[in-house]
Amino acid sequence: MTANAPAPAPPDTESATLALLSETLIGGRFGRVAAVSSFGAESAVLLHLIARVEPAAPVLFIDTGMLFAETLAYRDELASRLGLTDVRSIRPEREAVRRTDIWGRLHMTDPDACCDLRKTQVLDAALDGFDGWITGRKRHQALTRSDIEPVEQASNGKTKLNPLALWSPDDLTSYAEAFDLPPHPLVRHGYPSIGCAVCTSPIQPGEDARAGRWRGHDKTECGIHIVDGAIVRGAPTHA
Repeated sequence: MTANAPAPAPPDTESATLALLSETLIGGRFGRVAAVSSFGAESAVLLHLIARVEPAAPVLFIDTGMLFAETLAYRDELASRLGLTDVRSIRPEREAVRRTDIWGRLHMTDPDACCDLRKTQVLDAALDGFDGWITGRKRHQALTRSDIEPVEQASNGKTKLNPLALWSPDDLTSYAEAFDLPPHPLVRHGYPSIGCAVCTSPIQPGEDARAGRWRGHDKTECGIHIVDGAIVRGAPTHA
């Protein structure tokens, strides 16, 4: 295996993931936990797995006010189709936006500050009262994610669960096809990773899946996985 290459998924990945989700959402192993989903390019698989285990699990969706219209429609379609009954759209406070980004141009001059305003602060507030959260991060998505673990301890003391960390692109494709899951409509237009419309572009052949995010900026993460300027994964917790 080459340096920084993602580790292969273990055998019976689907069963292991379902077991982790069941321990989390039904057994309460990690306390009160919410899922966080962008309803983006690869969100359907994790959301389907969650729906199989506990369709009433809280799912937090950060509506930055700058998302693609296709993403908002996809959120509604997927939640309805999967029977998810507690999808919560969370948004930045209007006063905070007026104070910090009244013209809606902060992403052009300081994308980190824009993400902090519209995503990080919003999620931090929404996670107050939860002991942990479920993400859709996977090792194959980028080198900055190549060593994440399925269960980690975040710097804020909360448990961060990455149930799909070890899933390969083939694993995801096979699962989506087996359950006939609808793809995000922008995937066919060259968007394998989808965030805000103003900061997302299609990728070219051979590029990293997240190369279209914040193109032209030295930035690879929105900020919800970053503390004090560093991508923080925390100490792994053995599942």
